[in-house]
Amino acid sequence: MNRLFLDVHALQTVPPSNLNRDDTGAPKSAVYGGVPRARVSSQAWKRATREYFESEGLLDPAELGVRTKKVAELLAGRITDREPSLAGPDVLRLAADVIQTATGSAIEVPKRKSAAKDGEGPEPAPTSKYLMFLSSRQLDGLAALAVEAAGDVKAFFKNKANKDRAKEIADTRHSVDIALFGRMVADSADINVDAAVQVAHALSVHRVENESDYYTAVDDENTDAEPGAGMIGTVDFNSATLYRYAALGVHQLAANLGEGLREDEPVTTPVRRAVEAFVRGFIESLPTGKINTFGHHTLPEAVIVKLRATRPISYVAAFEEPVRAESGGGHLRGACARLTAHAPAIEKAYGDPDGTRTWVLRVGPGAQELAGVGPEAETLGELVRSVGEAVAGRLEKQE
Repeated sequence: MNRLFLDVHALQTVPPSNLNRDDTGAPKSAVYGGVPRARVSSQAWKRATREYFESEGLLDPAELGVRTKKVAELLAGRITDREPSLAGPDVLRLAADVIQTATGSAIEVPKRKSAAKDGEGPEPAPTSKYLMFLSSRQLDGLAALAVEAAGDVKAFFKNKANKDRAKEIADTRHSVDIALFGRMVADSADINVDAAVQVAHALSVHRVENESDYYTAVDDENTDAEPGAGMIGTVDFNSATLYRYAALGVHQLAANLGEGLREDEPVTTPVRRAVEAFVRGFIESLPTGKINTFGHHTLPEAVIVKLRATRPISYVAAFEEPVRAESGGGHLRGACARLTAHAPAIEKAYGDPDGTRTWVLRVGPGAQELAGVGPEAETLGELVRSVGEAVAGRLEKQE
């Protein structure tokens, strides 16, 4: 399959907030263009996107995966659902053996938990040493295999054909989120999945200095004779207009999904569904760090999507020189003006105008500058459907 990339660019203004904290509790930051910027890590926004798939019903639960160290407990539950007679500590050991065979990763009771156990109560559940990402379909397949192996699991997996079946189940029928964001299995590199999506750290388009909020909490039971706060503290925050960027390799996504998740649909259908879910999920999702404190519920004011067959192109260089706020105004209008100048210049110098499609979604007068960058969609739903149709059309031509 020929290479096909989808670039998603967004400008989003967030009020005082702490979306993504560093080890000191302060908002993450970076120096770019010689000045400090607000930063939100790619991990934070990828996590938010994955959660959005499920919370907003963008994808069926059967098309999603689970990333956890408690994979033995998770599989044991599915085994018991299939065969109720398999339960208790025995099914946990069975699940651990099946996962260890399938992935090559040791599934054991953590030493600290084993040492802390005093001989009473149930045996602590075995876990993996690191987060393990498995799709719903893979877990179902391993559960079915475990039921077959339950009589004598060691003898069952001495048979090479059965061992190969376990590995094949763990490395086929990947969920959409595994296909998008990839999977690393340190002990068995042959079942790693290369991510189809690359997400940049979101950066403010302007200089940002963190601030600190001093707060107090009053004890409800205090009397007039007991003045003062029951608690005092500080929380760091900032506010920013962020440039967000992600690149989706559609060809890699199609390869990761393989023949798709459903038997009765063409290959292009699951890829289109995954592309549409990602575009909507990435644009609308929001990291929830300190969200109860700040309520920073915003959406992007400007979105540009590019479908191209050359290579991904970020427009972050438009903001290497920090945007300065207009007199009595903010940074959004200036940021949109920068994009309006930078994007066409980059596309003219390096792009492929005949093979590139563009979509623009903008909100409010601050994003008026983007009116000439490309065809406009009135709603996100319209943009997502149009992108999905274009991707499916390109894929069909390549078949």
